[in-house]
Amino acid sequence: MAIQHKVIVAGCGGMANTWVDYAKKRPDTEIVGLVDIKEEFARAMAERKELSCPVFTDLKEAIRATGANLVFDVTIPASHYAIGTAAMELGCNVFGEKPLAESMGECLDIVRLSEQTGRTHAVMQNRRYDPRIRSLRKLIEDGTIGKLGFIGADFFIGAHFGGFRDAMESPLLLDMAIHTFDQARLISGANPVSVYCHEFNPPGSWYAGNAMAICIFEMSDGSVFNYRGSWCSEGVTTSWEAEWRVTGEKGTAIWDGRGEPYAEIVAAGDQTGKFIREYERVGGGTTEMSATFHQGCLDEMFTALAEERKPETDCSDNIYSMAMVLASLESAKTGRKVLISDFMK
Repeated sequence: MAIQHKVIVAGCGGMANTWVDYAKKRPDTEIVGLVDIKEEFARAMAERKELSCPVFTDLKEAIRATGANLVFDVTIPASHYAIGTAAMELGCNVFGEKPLAESMGECLDIVRLSEQTGRTHAVMQNRRYDPRIRSLRKLIEDGTIGKLGFIGADFFIGAHFGGFRDAMESPLLLDMAIHTFDQARLISGANPVSVYCHEFNPPGSWYAGNAMAICIFEMSDGSVFNYRGSWCSEGVTTSWEAEWRVTGEKGTAIWDGRGEPYAEIVAAGDQTGKFIREYERVGGGTTEMSATFHQGCLDEMFTALAEERKPETDCSDNIYSMAMVLASLESAKTGRKVLISDFMK
């Protein structure tokens, strides 16, 4: 198969290993350069992965020297804006790790530049590519529980990372919550309209910043999404995928983040006069996926390029998940409800 994708890998830290391993398995893809601000990191990656490509400390130089047409951005979040915009300006598509960028202004600039240049900029949202959450979405899409009214997600983990997260001002919201927020958008098919967020750091927390948050989102379909999260909760932890309760006019869908989702709906037949109605259980079924998590998301990105369409996690869509994070931080800071439309101007 002819090489179609000439890839520059920008950032040679931990997550880059997954991206490089994926690219090496594709017969239509060649890694033509590695970029890192520390040249020794790029050289170490080349040696570790048995790559013969050149290494660089400057992305623009790397693109010009190699003729690359695709950049994997696995740099630190603070570099995502500079890497993404430089790559698109030089004619490259961009697949990158979350977040899209660090500020709403930068996110909007990336979306505008993607539209102006016709280049794709897609974001890794690997938790979308879990067969179980796809099964939960199908339960809802099929109308099993009727029109949605409420989505609740509980995320309680006692994560002792050490390092930079322990010193962040908002470690939960900035580093983790986008996964759950993006899942809520996937499940409901709706976008955020407004958010009220209370962020705090409870007793016993080993984080310097706020490691807990409660968010109430009004969604575009009229439903309400309630997020309750903690990264310093010891005991009875939830799954990293969170625990979900979705209520509709005909019943409730449940996913504990570990097993398969299911629903309970009002049973057929006349139940007039009953204080508590009878319910019947509906299984969520099994969603078949050829690839999951990181590989599933990357497969979708490459397939979208081949089909000349926007990928599922294109920047023009992912910006709404970023808005949920950044508007939550703004709400927590100001103590007021934030309208997403105002925040995204």
